[in-house]
Amino acid sequence: MVMFLFLVIALAVVVAAVTLAVVGGGDSGPLPDAEPERLRDSLPPDRPVGRGDVERLRFPLVVRGYRMAEVDDALGRLGAELSERDARIADLESALAGARAAVAHRHDRHVVMDKPAQEEQQ
Repeated sequence: MVMFLFLVIALAVVVAAVTLAVVGGGDSGPLPDAEPERLRDSLPPDRPVGRGDVERLRFPLVVRGYRMAEVDDALGRLGAELSERDARIADLESALAGARAAVAHRHDRHVVMDKPAQEEQQ
């Protein structure tokens, strides 16, 4: 019976100590709220995203995988930049094709004008 009484008192002391520690009975006060892990956007805001930026991109884990909003934001940004690059490439290819056509047209016109002159000399 004495042993049982001793265990009950010891258990009460341990429960009281844990309760005081959790509630904030110490000098430091209650524990601060843990800040949720967020994606530190490692995608550069001042230049286009490169392959190395995408390879270094890591998403923080949560209970059920990844934060869908952060993944959606990163994928949206990558998609927008890829669309901008595709449009820029199409513009440059169009401009190059136009320049080549203009050079070919000038060259053909120049050659046509020179041919009668060469025939007259012979």
